[in-house]
Amino acid sequence: MQKFRILWADDEIDLLKPHILFLEKKGYEVVPVNSGSDALELVEERGPFDIVFLDENMPGMSGLETLATLKRSRPNLPVVMITKSEEEHIMEEAIGSQIADYLIKPLNPNQILLSVKKLLENKRIVTERTTMNYQQEFRDIAMAFGDNLDHEDWAELYKKLVYWELAMDQGDDNGMAEVLDMQKNEANTNFAKFIQDEYTEWLDAKTDAEDKPLLSHQVLRKKVVPLLNEERPVFFIVIDNLRFDQWKVLEPQIAELFNVEEESHYYSILPTTTAYARNALFSGLLPDEMARRHKDWWVGEDDEGGKNNHESDFLGAFLKQERLDIKYSYHKILNTQKGKALVENLPNLMNNGLNAVVYNFVDMLSHARTDMEMIRELAPDESAYRSLTQSWFAHSPLLEALRRLSQMSVKVVITTDHGTIRVKRPFKIVGDRKVNTNLRYKQGKNLGYDGKDVFPALRPENFHLPKPNLSTTFAFAIEDYFFAYPNNYNHYVNFYRDTFQHGGVSLEEMIIPIISLTSKNG
Repeated sequence: MQKFRILWADDEIDLLKPHILFLEKKGYEVVPVNSGSDALELVEERGPFDIVFLDENMPGMSGLETLATLKRSRPNLPVVMITKSEEEHIMEEAIGSQIADYLIKPLNPNQILLSVKKLLENKRIVTERTTMNYQQEFRDIAMAFGDNLDHEDWAELYKKLVYWELAMDQGDDNGMAEVLDMQKNEANTNFAKFIQDEYTEWLDAKTDAEDKPLLSHQVLRKKVVPLLNEERPVFFIVIDNLRFDQWKVLEPQIAELFNVEEESHYYSILPTTTAYARNALFSGLLPDEMARRHKDWWVGEDDEGGKNNHESDFLGAFLKQERLDIKYSYHKILNTQKGKALVENLPNLMNNGLNAVVYNFVDMLSHARTDMEMIRELAPDESAYRSLTQSWFAHSPLLEALRRLSQMSVKVVITTDHGTIRVKRPFKIVGDRKVNTNLRYKQGKNLGYDGKDVFPALRPENFHLPKPNLSTTFAFAIEDYFFAYPNNYNHYVNFYRDTFQHGGVSLEEMIIPIISLTSKNG
C-alpha cells in the first residue's frame, strides 16, 4: 500500500503527539511543524506532501494566511483546517479558500483518521467496496437472463447495469469493468431475443395494454397532456440521443434546481432514429400512420430532404386531434447562439401552455465522434462519452435555461427520442443503390445477408413501417453489430468500429429516460 505523507502545522504540536503516533501506527508518515511559515518552507523544500493539517489560530502567520499562500503555489494539495472556534465567518473564509475538510478541537483520533481516509484513500476504498458489491450481484444478474423477463424487468435490469457502470467510473478496477462490459453484452444478446419475440405484439392494438410498455408515439398523450390541465406552462425538452447513463450524470445538477417528481422510462420504436422515433414522439402516430395521414410532411427513405423538418407541424396536428386549444411553441436548438436566444425568450414563453424544445447537441456529438478524430480521442469509450456530455451540459445554454425556469412556476419534462450504442462488430449486408446509409438498420428491395445476428422485418406492415414497394423489407442490427458492405470492407469497418450509432436493437438505444420536474418555487 502507498505510504502517504502528512504535514501537520500547529503551534502546540507537542500536545498532538498521541494523534501523530496514532496516524503513524496506521501507516502514515507525519511531519510536524510549529508554524505556518515552517509549513510553507517544508512544502517547497521537502515536498511533495499528500495532505496538510493547518491550525487556524497560530501566532505569526495564521492558518488562513498560510492557506492562502499555500493554495497559490499548490492549488491541488488537500488542506484540512483545524480550529477551536466554531464562528461562522471563520468557517466560511476557510471554505471559500477551498479547504478539503474542517475539524474542530478537541480532536478525536478516529475523526482525524476518517478525514485522512476520505481525502487520500477514498478512491481505493470505493473501488474495493464497489467491486465486492458487484461481485455479489453478478450472479443474480446472470441468473435473471434465464427468467421470463417482461418489458419492466428488462428496464430495471438495464438501470441496474447503468448503476454499476457509474459506480465503476468512480474507481479504477479495470478488470472488473471488463467483466461488467461482458455481462452487459450478454444482456444485449438476450434483450435482442426478447425484442424479436415481443416487439410486433406491442404494436398490435389487440394486445392487452398491461403487456406492453409505453412507446414513442404514446409519450405526449400519457406523460405530457395530463400536465396541460394545470395553470403552469409545461416545457417539454427533448435532448437528442440522451442515453439513460447520460441522464444519470446530468441528474445531480438538475436536482439542485428542481424537484424530481418522477424518473421513468419508455421504449423507442424501431428504427431508433430521428426520422421515425422523434417524429412518432411529436405526432403521436406510428410511422405508417404518419405517412398515410400526412403525406406532405412525411419524408421517406427514397425522398430528398431532411427527415425531421415537420416536427412542429406534427405537434400542432396532435394537439388539434386531442382537442387541446392551447398556445404552444416549438424550438430546435442546433447551436449555442440558438440556445442563448431561447434563454432570453423564456419570459415570453411563459404565456404558452406548452413549449417543446429539441436540443440536438448530444446527437451532433455522437455524429461528430464518427467524423472527427479529435472527438474520437475525447470520447474513446462510454465513460468518456458520459464525461463529455456532463462537461458540455455544465457550460451549456440548456443549463442556464433550466436555471431560469427553476425560478418560475413551471412543469418540465425531459426525455429523448432514442439512445446510441458503441458498435464493435461488423455484419455484412448487400443492397442496391437506393438502400439507406444508416449503420444500424437498412431498408430496401434487395437486402442480402447471411446469419442470425440481425432482426429482419420481412413484413414492414407488422412493424407499422411504410412500405413504398411490395418487395421492401427492413433489417435491424442487434447487440453491438453494425452493417458493412462487402465493397471496400476493411476500410469501412476500421472507420466505423467503436463509434456511437443508433437505429437498431439494444438496451442503450431502446430504453429511454423520461423525467418529470417541478420548480422548487411552487
